[in-house]
Amino acid sequence: MQFHGFTLDRFQIEAVNAIDKGHSVVVSAATGTGKTLIADYVIDKFLKAGKKIMYTSPIKALSNQKYADFKHAYGEQNVGILTGDVSINPFAPVVILTTEIYRNMLLVKDAVVSDVSYVVFDEIHYLADIERGAVWEESIIFSPHHIRFLCLSATIPNARQFANWIEHIKHHAVDVVVEKKRPVPLNHMFFDMEKGICAFADLKENMELDRYPRERRKQKCKIEKTLLSHIELIQQLKRESKIPCIFFCFSRSLTEKKATSLRDQYLTNQESTLVVHHIREKLTRTDPAIRELATTKKLRQSLARGIGFHHAGLLPVLKELVEELFGLGVIKVLFATETFAVGINMPAKTVCFDSLEKYDGINFRYLSPREYFQLAGRAGRRGLDKVGYVISIVNREFCDSKRIEYLIMDDKEPIRSQFRLSHNTVLNLLHNHTPEERKVILQSSFYSYQRGAQSTQAVVASFEHKRKKLEELGYVTGNKLTPKGEFARHIYTEELLVGEAFATEIADLLTVQEIIVFIAHLVYEEKRGLEFKDLPIRYSPTLYQKVKGNKILTRYCEQHRRDFLEPLAMHWFEENDFCSLLDLTTMSEGDVVRFFRQIIDLLRQINHATDNTELRDKIEFLINRVDRDVVKPQL
Repeated sequence: MQFHGFTLDRFQIEAVNAIDKGHSVVVSAATGTGKTLIADYVIDKFLKAGKKIMYTSPIKALSNQKYADFKHAYGEQNVGILTGDVSINPFAPVVILTTEIYRNMLLVKDAVVSDVSYVVFDEIHYLADIERGAVWEESIIFSPHHIRFLCLSATIPNARQFANWIEHIKHHAVDVVVEKKRPVPLNHMFFDMEKGICAFADLKENMELDRYPRERRKQKCKIEKTLLSHIELIQQLKRESKIPCIFFCFSRSLTEKKATSLRDQYLTNQESTLVVHHIREKLTRTDPAIRELATTKKLRQSLARGIGFHHAGLLPVLKELVEELFGLGVIKVLFATETFAVGINMPAKTVCFDSLEKYDGINFRYLSPREYFQLAGRAGRRGLDKVGYVISIVNREFCDSKRIEYLIMDDKEPIRSQFRLSHNTVLNLLHNHTPEERKVILQSSFYSYQRGAQSTQAVVASFEHKRKKLEELGYVTGNKLTPKGEFARHIYTEELLVGEAFATEIADLLTVQEIIVFIAHLVYEEKRGLEFKDLPIRYSPTLYQKVKGNKILTRYCEQHRRDFLEPLAMHWFEENDFCSLLDLTTMSEGDVVRFFRQIIDLLRQINHATDNTELRDKIEFLINRVDRDVVKPQL
């Protein structure tokens, strides 16, 4: 079978046959096998039939990439995008959106969803994510029964269980398509300073025969790790023609340090000229301030030698630049954090791991098999490489051979539900559904399906607990939403705190300066090691004074005194430039932009939820002040 000039593989044919039958499909296929071609088939088929399709993704960057791809493939008039940042052509027949936006539309029963025939869930394994998994689950639970799903993931060991759950709650056939074989097989290898690149068997033998005294080994390992290991490894890769390579590090700063530590030239004169020209073209179309950033200058110098770095702390335009040059084949060594492996189809001949351990916010732990294979799967380019190399740097003194062996064997980690009810979900359940419908929905979670009747009781108890709390706080009376509850059902970030501040008389007391300072408090995400310049505070004290009569807000402000955010928020509010803003904090450029994008997103939610015209005027004024220059997204 042919589609878009490709001869479809067995699993792709199985998937399109299921789609043609009107079934939903769960596709569990190794990275690089061509899952996205199935999504293209869905879009092509339903677009020609005059039907509406939605394509959800876990991150905004992937949504933006898909928007660009689909515009090119299907025409600008046929494609729209909806994220917290942008809304373009939202009534188009093909809409790319983050999973959060899709779920929010479902919760409020947005009329647009009633016309949708098919929804593509890219990276469906995010349903198991502790922080965000409930969003994916609710997206399936609240979807109308006429909608069919295409669920894509690299590996889902319990795919049939997942499909059975969808069949159980949606009452239509769900086919499972599995492809474990990669078109380019992976060769898992390891690197230490004694043996160089070696197989796992050699590594184990090396560990057993290690002849260095313990203290000398410790010191030697430390030196290898900090100074020599990646340089020696990449030199060996270059000698053995195993580049281009993606070198994964679990630290943003390490990606930059390791990239700048390489001094070799990896490009021909012709390639170097192409890179310089492409950088110039890209940056002349952006805010001039970006060209003056230290990060931009560092990146330009590295790219000119065929070396790049990529992490979430970079400005979006710089990440795009790296992705484009990598796609052109003129980045030979790319140091990246794991975000580079989410959805972006950019393989290399070799994937390297700086370590098989990562810090998860609490402690250091080994990667899970799913995490390992998500990244390792980028090794091996279809049609170019006979094998993809996956090479992990290890310290023989400290590595656990049994864990490593378990890690590289296969991804056997099943998807486990992380379902939990938010106050926002409870408000929308009360507003949009009858008691009978609510009962069915509360019994429909994958959490309940996996864990049985006792867990269903726990979900119902959670609903009742939250309903009573909402009643006590004046959001609900006799299962009906009050005006405050109607406001809060449109808020998806800290809905109770936002409701207390902006659906009460407090909203009329707050100045625009106090509003932006408070919103900054709400969206800020704590991170280790961040520093902020100590500057005079003007608006926080009056903000705290005005919310003093509200117990919830007073408790929040006492527990989250974040006065250090005020200078940052006010600097941008007062229309100062981006470069001088960076002098106020050690937060990376990309995180600063994300911080202000989150402020804008919450301001828009408030604007949509309120019927207070005076508040709406303040909010619109703030959005116009903040959504500018580097912070404004470019598509």
